[in-house]
Amino acid sequence: MKDTWTPMAIGGSLLCVIVAMLLDGSSPTVLIKPAPLLLVFGGTFFAATAGYMKSDLKGIRPTLLRATKGDAYDMELAIHEMSRLAGIAKNSGIIALDKETHNIDDPFLRRGIELAVDGTNSEEILDVLENDIASTEARHRMGAKLFADMGGFAPTLGIVGTVIGLVHVLGNLSDPQALGPGIGSAFTATLWGVLSANVMWIPISNKLKRASAIEVQIKHMEIEGLLAIQNGASSRFVRTRMESFLAPQSRGRAEEKGAAA
Repeated sequence: MKDTWTPMAIGGSLLCVIVAMLLDGSSPTVLIKPAPLLLVFGGTFFAATAGYMKSDLKGIRPTLLRATKGDAYDMELAIHEMSRLAGIAKNSGIIALDKETHNIDDPFLRRGIELAVDGTNSEEILDVLENDIASTEARHRMGAKLFADMGGFAPTLGIVGTVIGLVHVLGNLSDPQALGPGIGSAFTATLWGVLSANVMWIPISNKLKRASAIEVQIKHMEIEGLLAIQNGASSRFVRTRMESFLAPQSRGRAEEKGAAA
């Protein structure tokens, strides 16, 4: 299941801007000006990425896809999956989980199961998986920071575009009839700078931070469940231990969703 709410919400915000312009008697076509668009979007991208290594830029597209139409993280289904694995291990032994690794899509969980099946002790499993989480958090922070940086640069580039436009207007004061349209056109860059920062880049950055927090929480839940399975815990205990990460009102829904999966 994909989480597409972010692009829908961004589209809704842009629609509100367009409707507001129409209600105000203006035309949204005034926003379609190549020079401000090039300066704000192109300038913002290059200014923001100037502070990163070239190798870092390879992750921009996957990061953007993750923010706009990435997988929806489901804690309840994660609890159900770990509870299921605990039942198998309790009835047939932890070695039986080796056959289940081929059906697990999550590389993090699959790695943990493989370590447990190989007889790795709990401390070493915890160390390996915690390092994996730390690496994931660092990668996610970089992606979120990039879009936060774009949100910071965009208004500034918009002001630069406005200044450029005003310099052009002031250089043609001999034509009074052109002053109004020229000034209006100059401020289009500022509008795009503020609009793109607050409707696109900052929300995307916030989405990446939230997605990272949820993913990391699920990984910690899976570690707790995995260590409990390794110690021979029942599926009920594993469920109870993992549900302690959830808000009280969500714990009942976890079992219902797991039963429906």
